[in-house]
Amino acid sequence: MAHETSQTPVPDLADTAASPGRRSRWNKVPEVTVYFWIIKVLCTTVGETAADLLDERAGLGPTGVSVLTGALLAVVLVAQFRASSCRAGVYWTAVALISVAGTLISDNLTDDMGVPLETSTGVFAIVLGAVFVVWYRRERTLALHSIDTTGREFFYWLAVLCTFALGTAAGDLVRERMDFGHWLSAVLFGLVIAAVALAHFALDLDAVWSFWIAYVLTRPLGASIGAYLSQPAGDGGLGLGTVLTGALFLATVLALVVYLAVTRKDVARSRQTTRTAA
Repeated sequence: MAHETSQTPVPDLADTAASPGRRSRWNKVPEVTVYFWIIKVLCTTVGETAADLLDERAGLGPTGVSVLTGALLAVVLVAQFRASSCRAGVYWTAVALISVAGTLISDNLTDDMGVPLETSTGVFAIVLGAVFVVWYRRERTLALHSIDTTGREFFYWLAVLCTFALGTAAGDLVRERMDFGHWLSAVLFGLVIAAVALAHFALDLDAVWSFWIAYVLTRPLGASIGAYLSQPAGDGGLGLGTVLTGALFLATVLALVVYLAVTRKDVARSRQTTRTAA
């Protein structure tokens, strides 16, 4: 006897009739709620603040920060992949560390290798598109409610890494090269995200693409908000400093993650269909 297993996010009536042996399985990513987006935006600043502190105050330098971040990310991703369901603490720790990794990739290309931001932005967009193409061809779905196999979870986290690299490059391009500054950049990215949300809810823009477009844009949004709060007034900020800003954002993230870990409000089931063939 051979067993074939396939996953679908929401089975229709045909699937139900054809698959009497279907069983439920937990999805490995959180439900996309207002909590999700708040934590996602704040994690960007928390990750960057931690990287800056390790680089400047701990004296690790860019290479040391990259090595440490890579090691920690590997450990957290192993825990994430081995978990049987979505665990808020593990998931968001992985997101924070990937935000640092994606930022380092973009910054290293720009600062160390001299790659223009226009070029890196275009390259990251192409790479992200390629990830989606391969993901869909192998799994036949990009649905966020069906991240319940190792393969789909691998593609999900690879896409997340690409979004942070793309968001970093695009955000730096708008904020620095186009000279929008921190506050105007935050407003601009916020308005574009609002337009994507409007297109989704009012014009039926595909949910998957709406999510990933917003996911890319929340990275520069969070970075712009964090920079505006932390940078000196002479540089267009409020002068709160990176330590205070990072601490405030981290406290908010921890409070929300603890709340979600206790209530499990961000955990959803996906459907696993099991068929037996001779």
